[in-house]
Amino acid sequence: MTNVEASDPSAGGTSAPRPGAVLWQTGFRPFYLLAGLFGACSVLLWIAQHAGWIGRAWLPGALWHAHEMLFGYTLAVMVGFLITAGANWTGRPMPTGRLLMALALLWLTGRVLVLTPYGWAAAVVCTAFPLAAAIALAIPFLAAHNRRNYFFVALLCVMAAATAAIHLSQLQVIAPPAWLGIRIGLDVVLFIMAVMAGRVIPMFTNNGVPGAGAERLDPIEKMALGSLLALLAADLMHLQGEPMAVVATVACGMHFMRLWLWHPWKTVRAPLVWVLHLAYLWIPVHLGLRAAAEFGAAPANIATHALTIGAIGMLTLGMMTRTARGHTGRPLTADGWETACYLLVMAAAIVRVAGPWIAPTRYVGTVGISGLLWSAAFALFSIRYWPVLTRARVDGKPG
Repeated sequence: MTNVEASDPSAGGTSAPRPGAVLWQTGFRPFYLLAGLFGACSVLLWIAQHAGWIGRAWLPGALWHAHEMLFGYTLAVMVGFLITAGANWTGRPMPTGRLLMALALLWLTGRVLVLTPYGWAAAVVCTAFPLAAAIALAIPFLAAHNRRNYFFVALLCVMAAATAAIHLSQLQVIAPPAWLGIRIGLDVVLFIMAVMAGRVIPMFTNNGVPGAGAERLDPIEKMALGSLLALLAADLMHLQGEPMAVVATVACGMHFMRLWLWHPWKTVRAPLVWVLHLAYLWIPVHLGLRAAAEFGAAPANIATHALTIGAIGMLTLGMMTRTARGHTGRPLTADGWETACYLLVMAAAIVRVAGPWIAPTRYVGTVGISGLLWSAAFALFSIRYWPVLTRARVDGKPG
């Protein structure tokens, strides 16, 4: 068991919690539950909007969908994970109780406001959430001199700037297009996932699969992470064509080599481990497709969905199930529910990425099928993990 999965120092006291109070003892509990429910519902709304069954929200069509899956779903999982892990990294208290409720309410208010005509209110609240999360992390990080993780605070601030740019562009306050904010936000999430994957996947692999021999080589680690920072810089400079293709191709190769060193083929009998490897495989797939898109060999939105559904969807789901089990005193093994969730998201990614190539005339249909598979996965997760996230630990420990 790693520090991320160890008993949770952020829980307050050792007395039995009041009914209903368990949800607000630790960051992962409310935010994983909100992410699961939102993941199931928001994509159904997008399918209806994409099919023309409902009208537009404050953010138009595809921009609303992209914004909400990035700054709604993904950011909820990230914040829940970081608040929980941050308590272990620093040994200091993180938001619980009313502070955690306020943070969750801020997130939820943002989800509602983007569905209304109140653009300025949506801009303020959606920007405030990642900033509030950054402050919640910065206070204990600074107090503990936890320099290794300061960059998470900085990246949350970049996420705040990205969502602010999206809204300000829609409000015609700034000139850069709103989609640039989505692109930068995705690059930041990609970097965060790569950092955390490098920390935990080899460890989880060696702990969960005896003899796996997963390893990390420092030169590969530095080049893999550096290549993603180069990709972020290239997007900020709005590079296109051959220069961007070179950056994406180098990054693709580095991350495939990184994954190869973790020996994914040895994890086939451990779903709680192989889901992380399959999720990470979508990162070089995404980068390779980004390179291909620069030469017109692949649609750009295919590369984006390889990242969002494949990498983000599977990695967040894998980490939510693993950390929720670890922090509630349950065995670190996946049952049929978890495995079904993993396979549904994997199928959603394959349909969304391959569908437009295999059946280009049935684009709306493949989008719908992919969305239904995704929603089914997160509906199952929400049903399965509702009692896990809202009830006390099974081992009687606080947290």
